[in-house]
Amino acid sequence: MPEIFWRGFNTRMEEHDLADRLTENPMKETKENGTATFSQFSSSVRAMVRIRQKYQALKKRRMEITIASASQIFASSRSSSPKVFTFDDIPINSNLSSPRKRRKRKGRVLYPNNNLRAVPTKERSQAKKCLYLLCVIVFLQIYNAIENLDDHVLKYDLDGLEKTLKREVFGQQEATERLLGHLQDYLSTYVHNKPLVLSLHGPTGVGKSHVGRLLAQHFRSVVGDQLVMQYFVLHHCPTDDDIPRCIKALSDQISMTVTQAEEEEKIPLFIFDEVEHMPGELLDTLRDVIRPQNNNEYLNAIYILIGNLGHDDITKFVLHNSSVSASGPLSLTQELTPWLRNYLHGYHQIFQEVELIPFTLLEKSHVMDCFTDEMSREGFYPDRSHVERLAEELSYYMVGELEFSHSGCRQVVAKVNLL
Repeated sequence: MPEIFWRGFNTRMEEHDLADRLTENPMKETKENGTATFSQFSSSVRAMVRIRQKYQALKKRRMEITIASASQIFASSRSSSPKVFTFDDIPINSNLSSPRKRRKRKGRVLYPNNNLRAVPTKERSQAKKCLYLLCVIVFLQIYNAIENLDDHVLKYDLDGLEKTLKREVFGQQEATERLLGHLQDYLSTYVHNKPLVLSLHGPTGVGKSHVGRLLAQHFRSVVGDQLVMQYFVLHHCPTDDDIPRCIKALSDQISMTVTQAEEEEKIPLFIFDEVEHMPGELLDTLRDVIRPQNNNEYLNAIYILIGNLGHDDITKFVLHNSSVSASGPLSLTQELTPWLRNYLHGYHQIFQEVELIPFTLLEKSHVMDCFTDEMSREGFYPDRSHVERLAEELSYYMVGELEFSHSGCRQVVAKVNLL
């Protein structure tokens, strides 16, 4: 650019010098001769025209040179720049921070004046009131149902029954807990789809009949004597000749009891002791009664079957597994229930619809508790040494360090009566 500038400046200076020389010569000639002729005037005009033409030509040439030089500079700048834009050759200057993009501000929403604005009104649906009312009704119904369940259970005083069983039944804690659990679940409601049938099984003298007597005594105090029936087979039906009469009497008594219980909205209790002596005909009659296909009054009842069917095998099973149970957290009753169920299914079909509660053998410590309780009832002071001496007179199974009584607590009453 400086070269082009000085080149144009020199050209203009040359043009001015030339014009001065040309204009000075005619004036000199005129001054010298003193007079001006036409030929001299015409030659002066032609010289001026030629000078003007040369000046125009020089001016045009100068403009062309300027345009050519500018196009050269623009072309050189374009050729040096890359055709494809990349960030590879851009020098990174850490001192210059990249300018932040300024967000375009959104236009403010302009509302009309207060007198022109329509304020939205909050509409309340009428369906919400119905929904709240429905929720309250459902809550009251559920609360009322729960209260009715509690009232129905409280009517049978199962807490008092639990205290009685814990106080008077020894060595059968798991069996009594299962018994109370079944009663609690069944007595929570009045309407049922089938009766509750429980079968208490175990060897002689382990407390089955005693539990039956305690249940009968408790339910008589709760629902009345007429809604509790204790049936002893050897007493009510001693011979085979009495079987037809026993069948009719049993059916009539059960029908009358469940009808009365339906009228009073109570659940009756039927206890059948010595089931192992019950004839097959009586078992068939009892099976037909407890079937769920009967009327509603037959479904709201509790049947307790007490017997010692398979007691020899039960004793062997307990003695064989007592050492394993004593050394580990195994439950004998849980292991004994499946085996006992298979045995009883082959005995009669009635046991297919019952809940089994096995009773295990009693240890020597349990027999001593029986002596202490019976001596207290009879008015004797239960001295520890005296109780141990009476317990030593009984026979026991020896399994390691454990001692299981042959007859349980059955001989306790006779031993105490001899004192």
